[in-house]
Amino acid sequence: MSVEEKLAAARADLAECEGVLIAFSGGVDSSVTAAIAHDALGEKAVACTAKSETLPEAELDDAKRVAREIGIRHEIVEFSELDSSDFVTNDGDRCYHCRSMRLGRMFERAEALGIGVVCDGTNASDPGEGHRPGLQAVAELDAKSPLLDHGITKDEVREIAESYDLSVANKPSMACLSSRIPTGIEVTEERLTRVDKAEALLRGWGFAQFRVRDHDGLARIEIAPEELEDALDMEFVRATRAHMKDLGFEHVTLDLHGYRTGSVSPEDTAGETEAEVLDAQYPTAE
Repeated sequence: MSVEEKLAAARADLAECEGVLIAFSGGVDSSVTAAIAHDALGEKAVACTAKSETLPEAELDDAKRVAREIGIRHEIVEFSELDSSDFVTNDGDRCYHCRSMRLGRMFERAEALGIGVVCDGTNASDPGEGHRPGLQAVAELDAKSPLLDHGITKDEVREIAESYDLSVANKPSMACLSSRIPTGIEVTEERLTRVDKAEALLRGWGFAQFRVRDHDGLARIEIAPEELEDALDMEFVRATRAHMKDLGFEHVTLDLHGYRTGSVSPEDTAGETEAEVLDAQYPTAE
């Protein structure tokens, strides 16, 4: 099927619902899902963003802006993953616990609004992208995934976003802040806050695709390969070292492999991670 045919099928599928609530992060996947639902159902489609310590402030601002672009009603629910000891422990199922809680809040808000269907932005490329325990939560809670159901891949999602003239069409993927904390290290508000502030610095300095991984006081910076040369500039090195120290990091490292999704997932070993970063380590202390 062509992209246009898949889009038409997804729109027709949603049009059969009496109303839908979309779990809306403001990323390209959930934004396209919201745009299709709004096309199909108008005011019967509602976008809902879950605000918590793991959501970067910049992402919440993006979600508000994109909802306005689409013209869809936008609800915000607040909760804390840190209330769950299963989440805080940060084992291999952290994403499962996180997604379960987030989607649970979506279903609660949908029920309060008299809406019977909750949609998420899982696309057809997601199941094949390695360790994704969060997808189990989607299946267990019986959320509807229009992009996945109609075989719409990530590349096609971006193509559809461009057809809707959405500002997030080419936005890099953005996982929640807890994904920056390696498995086995407890998720705390302090760690989430310093990661958020550290990534805000990199964003302000013009980097587009990056992560700051918090290895219990050691900041491991991953920069997209095409931007890595800028990160090796000594002026950037000195500025980063000073700012990261102010945020509470004892050491700063630059991962020479560059940005990689899932680089703190359970498949990684601590030995490999340490070896990859030490060649570019810049201690904050003289």
